[in-house]
Amino acid sequence: MATYHKNNVCNDGKVMRRFSIVINILIWFVIIAVPCAGQNNFPVLTGPYLGQPPPGDSAVIFAPGIVSTGLFTRDIAITPDGKEIYFGAVVGQYIYSTIMVTKLVNGRWTEPEVASFAAIPSYKTVEPCISPDGKKFFFSSNRPAPGKEMTESDYDIWVMERTADGWGDPKNLGAPVNTPEGEYFPSVTDDGTLYFTKTVGRTANDIYRSRLRDGRYQAPEKLPPEVNCGQAQFNAFIAPDESYIIVPVIGRKDSKGRTDYYIAFRNSDDTWSEPVNMGDAVNTKTDNEYSPYVSRDGKYFFFMSPRLNLAGQNPVGKLTRKNMFEMHNQPGNGNPAIYWIDAALINRLKSPQ
Repeated sequence: MATYHKNNVCNDGKVMRRFSIVINILIWFVIIAVPCAGQNNFPVLTGPYLGQPPPGDSAVIFAPGIVSTGLFTRDIAITPDGKEIYFGAVVGQYIYSTIMVTKLVNGRWTEPEVASFAAIPSYKTVEPCISPDGKKFFFSSNRPAPGKEMTESDYDIWVMERTADGWGDPKNLGAPVNTPEGEYFPSVTDDGTLYFTKTVGRTANDIYRSRLRDGRYQAPEKLPPEVNCGQAQFNAFIAPDESYIIVPVIGRKDSKGRTDYYIAFRNSDDTWSEPVNMGDAVNTKTDNEYSPYVSRDGKYFFFMSPRLNLAGQNPVGKLTRKNMFEMHNQPGNGNPAIYWIDAALINRLKSPQ
C-alpha cells in the first residue's frame, strides 16, 4: 500500500494552491468580461429607415436614441437603395462637426459611427448629399484644397465617387463652384445640376445653382427673389426632378418664428412660384429650422429642429443629478434633432399651376 512522504505532501499543497489561483483568475475573468461584452446595448434594427414606425401628418423625432440622441444633430442623406443613412453631428458650438453613418448589413442596421472621410478632428465636415443615382457623395468642408492652406471660414463643396468598396477619396469640386468665399449645403438634381448656398462677406447667404454640361459645372447663377426671398436664406433642398425647392428663410413677415422652411414650385419656363411657409407642422414660433431633406422615394420629409420637447420626461418629485443627465441625453432637449413627417404635406402646399 502506497504511503505519502513529506515531499509528496508539500508538492500536493503547491499544486492545490496553483490550481486555486488559476480558478480565481478564471472567475475574475468571467466577472470582468461578461459586463464588458454586454456594454454594447445597440438594439437589433431591421427594415427600412432603421425599422422606425412611419410618421403621419404630425412631425416626430426620427430614430430617437439612435440618430437623434440629445447630441446636436442636423442634416441627413440616404442612399437610393435605402441601405446607408448619413447624418451630421456637432459638438461644442461647431468646434467639432462631422458626419455619422449607419448601414444595413445582412438585414441589420449597424450602430452609427463617424464616417471614415469625416474623422479628422481638425476639419469640419458637414451637410451630406447623395446624388439621386447614388453615384456621387457631396459634402461641405473647410479642409484645404490641394496646394492651399486651411482657413477656418472657407468652406468648399467636395465630392466622392461611388466605387466597388464604398466611396472614393474626396475631391474638391473646384472653380467655378468653389471660391474664396464659403459654399455650403449641396443638393443635386437628376441631371446633375447643383444647388448650393453661397456666402458673400459675413452676412449675405443666397441660393445659387450650377448646371452640369459635358461633365463640367457652369458659372453659378443666383436664384430669383421667389427663392432668395428673405433677409437671408440657406441650406436649400432641391427635388430631384427640380419641381420644387425647400428653403430655410429668415426675416419674412409671415414667418412663424426665426428661420422657417418655405417651399417654392418651379414652372415649365424655369420661373418659380411665390414661396409658401410650410406651416405649423414643421415650423415653430421660437426656433430656427434650417436643414431640409426629402427621401428618394418621395415619401418622407426630414428636417432639423431644435424644439424643446421633454413631454413625458419630466422628473417625478425633485430634480436630481441623475434625471438631469437623463433629460440632457434625450432628443427634444433643445439641441437640434432630426424630425420626419409624411411628405404628402408638399402636395398639399402646391399652388395651382
